[in-house]
Amino acid sequence: TGIFRDLALRSVHCILVEKDDLNAGASGGNHGLLHSGGRYVSNDQSSATECKEEGDILKKLAPQCIDDSGGLFVAVAGDDEKFIADYPKFCTQSKVPCQKISVAEARELEPEISDQTIAAYALEDASIDPFKLSLLNCSQAVSLGSTLLRRMKVINFEQNKGQIKCARLQNTDTGEILTIEAQQIINASGAWSAQVAALAGADINVVYSKGTLIITNNRMTRRIINRLRPPSNADILVPGGTVSILGTTSTTIKELELVYPTIEEVDIIVQEGAQMIPRLEHTRYIRAFSGVRPLVGSKDGGDDRAISRGFSLLDHEEDGLKNFITIAGGKLTTYRLMAEKTADLVCQRLQVEQPCLTKTQPLPRIQDCEWTEPGRSPRKWMQTHAPEDLLLCDCEMVSASAVNDIIQSLRKNAERPRTVDIGFRSRLGRGPCQGTFCGARTIAQMYEHGDLQSDQGITDTIEFLRERWKGIDSILWGDQLVQAELMEAIYCGLFGDELHEETK
Repeated sequence: TGIFRDLALRSVHCILVEKDDLNAGASGGNHGLLHSGGRYVSNDQSSATECKEEGDILKKLAPQCIDDSGGLFVAVAGDDEKFIADYPKFCTQSKVPCQKISVAEARELEPEISDQTIAAYALEDASIDPFKLSLLNCSQAVSLGSTLLRRMKVINFEQNKGQIKCARLQNTDTGEILTIEAQQIINASGAWSAQVAALAGADINVVYSKGTLIITNNRMTRRIINRLRPPSNADILVPGGTVSILGTTSTTIKELELVYPTIEEVDIIVQEGAQMIPRLEHTRYIRAFSGVRPLVGSKDGGDDRAISRGFSLLDHEEDGLKNFITIAGGKLTTYRLMAEKTADLVCQRLQVEQPCLTKTQPLPRIQDCEWTEPGRSPRKWMQTHAPEDLLLCDCEMVSASAVNDIIQSLRKNAERPRTVDIGFRSRLGRGPCQGTFCGARTIAQMYEHGDLQSDQGITDTIEFLRERWKGIDSILWGDQLVQAELMEAIYCGLFGDELHEETK
């Protein structure tokens, strides 16, 4: 979506092809951390510097997406004291601001950190709403005349003498085939970059690094808390609105299908995180999720954390392709820079001389994209408080009017809205009940307003519950196990055997 917006601002018309929906993949499955660069100063200084520079730009131009909370890097008893002593030097080398503070001051700022803390540094980390960020980028591009195609999968390319003449897409719902002719094709498909490149006859060496994270029931800290050690498991706690996200892991996998969090990974995350924040051992977790990092580079074994988190821009001229580009690797914090470099190459090939504007032009605030923000719906709801404007989601206070606004926005693209689409664009289903009540209420609301017909509600419910369930299975203990049993009783009780057979 960053490339989509960048090119649209340069008056280059684009078609963004998404095989599922916005935020259905990596854009909605990351840590939500806007890096200060502090995590990479010891092992990847170029990435650290990029994160610092891009973080500053985003804080200035997209403040509506950012909680500029600041961060602490803390070490606990047993951590490497040489690394602790060298850390300020690493930060200086990468031009990442770092301030040493006393342990007493750190515990005063964040009372939840361990009483075994032995050192602390303050850095400029922030949290970012990736859902809103991608929606805003996409919305501005569409408003400038570019086109978004959801649920369309690239199945092949037709080539002639080093030129891709057209891309063939298949609608994942209907099977319909669509052919698109374009002057340039950009492969920005993340973990699927190698697969898409292979359709064009190009080879990319991508290492798939799976990362798992878990979400707490409430916000544990004001600031982002990092473990003061070389990157490892469960060493970052990121506050995300009303919750906190703890992670991550890094495991090399071979296949992209069936990527899900395991019980073993969750156990490791809790055990490691509790050394830094002891209450993490006993808090309630409402969800786990996994994403895949597409790391471009070779690897001879060992930890895939050794591969740079930098990005690679490939022009594919060595593959004999004149109008095919791949952008891969990188991270959320550097997405704008990745888009700029990609758009520069496209414009060079198209002989477009307009400069990049995303480095200076603020990301506009668009009403249709505001509902991912915690607290946004209740503020509007309390201001209007129309009697018929019911709260559909009690946990995150998503109102009927918010759902209606999202549906109207989706209809602008001439597509039937689904419950799972609403979840990608709001807080619906993201609270402690994970959709137990709001899913059924939203289905009922959509039927009442004519947005669902016949048995579409059953299909929508199954899709919505599957999206919720894949993040619940590995954290089923205590209160969340009770919650899951209640969810099963409500939905199977309401919808009967048909739903039970489809979801079990």
